[in-house]
Amino acid sequence: MEKTHDFRAESLTSGYENNMILKEVGLEIPSNKISVIIGSNGCGKSTLLKTLSNLIKSTSGDIMLDGKAISKYPPKQLARILGILPQSPIVPEGITVADLVGRGRFPHQSFFSGWTKKDYEAVAEAMEIMKVTEFANKNIDELSGGQRQRVWIAMALAQQTDILFLDEPTTFLDITYQVEILDLLTDLNRKYGTTIVMVLHDINLTARYADYIFALEKGRLVAEGKPSDIITSQLVKDIFGLDCTVIVDPVSGTPLVVPMGRHHVKVSI
Repeated sequence: MEKTHDFRAESLTSGYENNMILKEVGLEIPSNKISVIIGSNGCGKSTLLKTLSNLIKSTSGDIMLDGKAISKYPPKQLARILGILPQSPIVPEGITVADLVGRGRFPHQSFFSGWTKKDYEAVAEAMEIMKVTEFANKNIDELSGGQRQRVWIAMALAQQTDILFLDEPTTFLDITYQVEILDLLTDLNRKYGTTIVMVLHDINLTARYADYIFALEKGRLVAEGKPSDIITSQLVKDIFGLDCTVIVDPVSGTPLVVPMGRHHVKVSI
């Protein structure tokens, strides 16, 4: 049964030491949907995700989860509601797939308790969802980039959180693995109602898989809404500096950004 949460930020300013990257950002994350944060490099996408998940403390503003400031949640309680997979996580040396996925169960365990039947079932289910069960006893180092990324996501799934944040889960993967991972995350959302918030670089994959989009430019939220409502040639020009035309994807029916380039040639059909 899916759980609905009220997750919102108001007037959020955040960054690193004297470099404030986010500036007065306010947003509400649609519950039980897939949201994607887009924007050019350095615009604050990862900083926003880390601030929303309490990994970075905001300088000002409020982050509220179900009417309570996120900073007021004990870490383990928050980790049972919200899971985050950061960009390029570090792989512990010599660890197997099953062991790594099992680490996602930490928020549900006490200091004195051992593994329960529910823990084992959660790990098995997470590996099955991400299709890595066959690699359970393999060392992480033996896997391809796409397989390894699926294992990391399985670890996040093993937490069994209602909200899942993913920072560039498809970076450095070829298009086959990108589509595979996004399809699996969509299945997760549709089956369990998991609220998913991702940072993605590919605007066309974003338009295809997102229910809702947050567009950042220089640390400010400049547009938000459904892909069909906000993906326009003007928005792409504004946030990426790219001249393009936007057509309808013949497969998905979602917006498809076609770059113009400096040497484009018009083709008559």
